[in-house]
Amino acid sequence: MLDQAFDALKTYDWGVDPNVLKPIDEAIVATHSDAAARKELEARLIAVLKTEMPRAAKDAVCRALKTIGTAASVPALAALLADEKLSHMARYALERIPEPEAGQAMREALPKVSAKLRIGLLASLGVRGEATAIAPLQALLADSDPSVAAAAAYGLGAIRSLEAAKALVVTKPNAGTKAAIADASMACAETLLAAGNKVAAKATYEKILASTPSKAAKAAATRGLQACASK
Repeated sequence: MLDQAFDALKTYDWGVDPNVLKPIDEAIVATHSDAAARKELEARLIAVLKTEMPRAAKDAVCRALKTIGTAASVPALAALLADEKLSHMARYALERIPEPEAGQAMREALPKVSAKLRIGLLASLGVRGEATAIAPLQALLADSDPSVAAAAAYGLGAIRSLEAAKALVVTKPNAGTKAAIADASMACAETLLAAGNKVAAKATYEKILASTPSKAAKAAATRGLQACASK
């Protein structure tokens, strides 16, 4: 049945009964405790990404690699990051592969893709939450495209670490990034405060207030400062 499912991938497209690929899903579950079998299954899925199979087939493979992908899957997935049609699913898989090679592949792709795809990569890097993403995210806070700069800010806000907060604090916001940097800084400050780091949280809230934020952001930052002052 599994061989038939892989044969079905060769012509799988939108509108085809997805049940023809069900044996692949079943194999993912069945190999959960069998490292050798799972490695073999991953290798077969990777091989599909290197062919000229339909986009729907490659989408399905990316979904599978989201679950069982390892560092071995990274090169094949990384090769899709600049593809307008497949980049989303490729980074969706890379987001969930725990090995550092996955994050590295997305960081290396940042200068090689369109602004539209870069925004997605920045979001995925934020989801991964790796410290190694902070520097490239910070660099893009000054990007000439406001959408990219805002995405970099939100990525740092998703990481929510002390280092991410510092990267936001030292950045001078412009009209296009002001709201995003305030929101991201707020997320970092709330996490720092919850962790008991009142000094860093206070500095972040003060930075938000100094940037002449929106009424809502000002109120939230003021409440945060009050919480920092409480015992």
